[in-house]
Amino acid sequence: MVEIGKINELRVVKEVDFGIYLDGGERGEILMPKRYVPENCKPEDVISAFIYRDSEDRIIATTETPKAMVGDFALLKVVSVSTVGAFLDWGLPKDLLVPYREQGHKMETGKRYVAYIYLDSDSERIVASTKINRFLDNLPPEFIENEEVDLFIVSKTELGYKAIINNTHTGILYENEVFQPIKQGQRLKGYIKKVRDDEKIDLCLEKPGFEKQDTMSQKILDYLNHNEGFLELTDKSDPEKIYQLFQTSKKNFKKAIGSLYKKRMINMEEFGIRLVKAQK
Repeated sequence: MVEIGKINELRVVKEVDFGIYLDGGERGEILMPKRYVPENCKPEDVISAFIYRDSEDRIIATTETPKAMVGDFALLKVVSVSTVGAFLDWGLPKDLLVPYREQGHKMETGKRYVAYIYLDSDSERIVASTKINRFLDNLPPEFIENEEVDLFIVSKTELGYKAIINNTHTGILYENEVFQPIKQGQRLKGYIKKVRDDEKIDLCLEKPGFEKQDTMSQKILDYLNHNEGFLELTDKSDPEKIYQLFQTSKKNFKKAIGSLYKKRMINMEEFGIRLVKAQK
């Protein structure tokens, strides 16, 4: 079954002067205009196509990929405002409508907003909403500590950063635990640090526990082995310099070198860390 607002794998039925037609099953044949047709495409080929409604409300196919699809949260820019709502640039010729009823507050041209993209059940048109909480799961979270998750950064808060987790729940990355640049609309991997009794979720960007430290220790050893056994960092080095080299916090770096020192694999010197002997 063809899904509007998603990428579908569809069979080419026939070629015409102005494009090709794809087998849309119960929806009939779907036109892909000539400008989107892949080179050397021919009948019976199966191609990936994004399906949506054009400005004349016809179901149409394109090989262009929008910035977000149905079921996604995205940070999108308002390109115009009319009597029906605000229109967002989502990477396709037909802009994406946010009806006035779906605006958390008045939207302005030129500004960017976090929106959820969905298929209107009555009109089968793809629309967006900035009332994003309505589209999050209100069931108790079933995440477990240390679980790897996909994060979408919604906003900066007093505590840190609010993020959507796996498109279902929200959590917080605490500012004092973030050691890399983060911005609204960014997508990145993270981990469940804790699910609180009140069902609020604490997040982190580095895997907690022994496995993380073991991985960090190996990164340091790899660096030493490839740089004549010396690293010009110590436990007193600037946190930014540590992050630039290893993408980790100073706290985790200190734990890792402490572990290596206890194992007598490194020596601490005034201006850096030296490998005791070549590590394989």
